[in-house]
Amino acid sequence: MDTAKVKHRRFRARIAENRSLDLTYRITVGVVGTVVLVLGVLAIPYPGPGWLIVFAGLGILASEFAWAKSALRFVRKRYDAFMAWFSAQSMFVKGLGVLFTTVVVLATLWLLGTFALVGGWIGLDWAWLESPI
Repeated sequence: MDTAKVKHRRFRARIAENRSLDLTYRITVGVVGTVVLVLGVLAIPYPGPGWLIVFAGLGILASEFAWAKSALRFVRKRYDAFMAWFSAQSMFVKGLGVLFTTVVVLATLWLLGTFALVGGWIGLDWAWLESPI
């Protein structure tokens, strides 16, 4: 692991020698990190790796920006505290979490027109399956 850090520092130092290359690198890291972070935030309410994507986006940004490093520490600390709290809750509260996640997923599928699409495949052309948007 230490050799990877040393190699990265050497690589980064070579880039930093050229101002325009350094600026390009920082902008690229900023754009990629922001895109990953936004995708992660959008994925949070859905089953899957939403928070992992958020942490990856913040990690990418933290490789170049000090504010992102402190934000990553802050978010990780709050996430760990919430997960510890949620794990200690009753099955009722955990069930409410599952219910909320299910409602969000079903509402999204309905809004995106997935139910009407799949219903059309099997001959169900019910009006309520259509997306309102």
